[in-house]
Amino acid sequence: MKTRILTLIITIITCVSAVTAQDTEATLLLKEQNQEFVPKIFKFEDNVWFAVGYDVSNIAMIEGKTGIILVDAGMSPIRMEQLRLKFREITDKPIKAIIITHGHGDHFGGIDAFLAEGSNPQVWGRASVLGENTGFNLEAKAGKEAQLTVANARGARQAGVFLPDSIHINNGIASRPDKQRTMFTRGKETAEFKPTHFFTEQRKKIEIDGVKFELVAATGETYDNMYVWMPEQKILFCGDSYYKSFPNLYTIRGSQYRDVKSWYQSIDKMRNENAKYLLPGHTRPVEGKEKVKETLTNYYDAIKFVFDKTIEGMNKGMTPDQLVEYVKLPEHLASQPYLVEYYGRVDWAVRSIFYGYLGWFDGNPVNLNKLTPSTEAEKMAKMVGGIANLRTNTVKAFKEKDFQWCAQLCDYLLALNKNDKEIITLKANALMEIAKTMVTATGRNYMNSYAIQLKGKVSK
Repeated sequence: MKTRILTLIITIITCVSAVTAQDTEATLLLKEQNQEFVPKIFKFEDNVWFAVGYDVSNIAMIEGKTGIILVDAGMSPIRMEQLRLKFREITDKPIKAIIITHGHGDHFGGIDAFLAEGSNPQVWGRASVLGENTGFNLEAKAGKEAQLTVANARGARQAGVFLPDSIHINNGIASRPDKQRTMFTRGKETAEFKPTHFFTEQRKKIEIDGVKFELVAATGETYDNMYVWMPEQKILFCGDSYYKSFPNLYTIRGSQYRDVKSWYQSIDKMRNENAKYLLPGHTRPVEGKEKVKETLTNYYDAIKFVFDKTIEGMNKGMTPDQLVEYVKLPEHLASQPYLVEYYGRVDWAVRSIFYGYLGWFDGNPVNLNKLTPSTEAEKMAKMVGGIANLRTNTVKAFKEKDFQWCAQLCDYLLALNKNDKEIITLKANALMEIAKTMVTATGRNYMNSYAIQLKGKVSK
């Protein structure tokens, strides 16, 4: 019996070791990042509780004289009901106000769980301007007015909503959202959400139930982004201006241009507050004045470096493809654990800055009259000796583990025959291999989601 048990243990250890050995460095980094989302309620000073890991975004509860104030309200009403009960183990004081740091649904989608208490709290947000839209939720409103729906599908891929657990690790700065209720599938509700109280100035001092706050305009991930400063306790709620990752200066689900220059200027304002505690919208808090200052300074330096270096390259006439080779984060910044590309990527930011300032034309006149994909594919096939040779080279690239080249060659073949099941499957497999090497969870999830959808088409 003991021998059989020992044999079983050895077999299990061998299997686990084999699986672990197959993990890429990117996979291991993402798995380690899961520690940032382990549920915990932190307490700061005498009256501030900060819930991490109860939903995809963090939620704070501040106790006042007769009631409580929340900062953000999560995404899922189901998960927020669970957190509400946790908070009620601490205090039964009614909710006086909810401050929403910015207009993304993962920060207010769960608000109904708190509003159901019936205390009719103030709901604060920042009113700003984006194109023809003013107010709050500007990104969602613009998409709704344009009748843009493709971002929903792209967002679901980015979040890995429908990925199996065996493939999904996390979303870089958060765990996976609920399948039934995400900021992407709730586009209409997201666009229609409105706070009851707005501020439009650069800094607004308010007092709620005896607690002093300063609401500070901090454009970055959104144009209605703010940070919430508690001057007496030296606590700074930064929303999504900072989290433990290189910032998502461009989101692959698609959005209007994120103002990168304003983003690093907002970080500059934050670091000059000299906060004792930095409580982000995602990932765990940063504690201690020196640590907060150092973290925000490095974050500021990283964003500003990418912006300045990109502009420098643009002024030299570089195209986006050339810029992504030119702009590399210095090692002393890239090596910081909170600047690993878990959520945003430097090269994506570089391309976004270029398009944000110069638009789609990269400056190369060849691209003013580009061949259509099908015409280019025909010429490529002819150049390599026919479609059969192109197909052979595509399969060879996969066998040689040149997966990116394989995927690109697949696109030539699919431009010639979009229903080629063998090539569709080959492209899907190549994408899943590329995904294994990606530490940026949004890109990894998108690759895997897209690949699974391709395989679904083949199986029909």
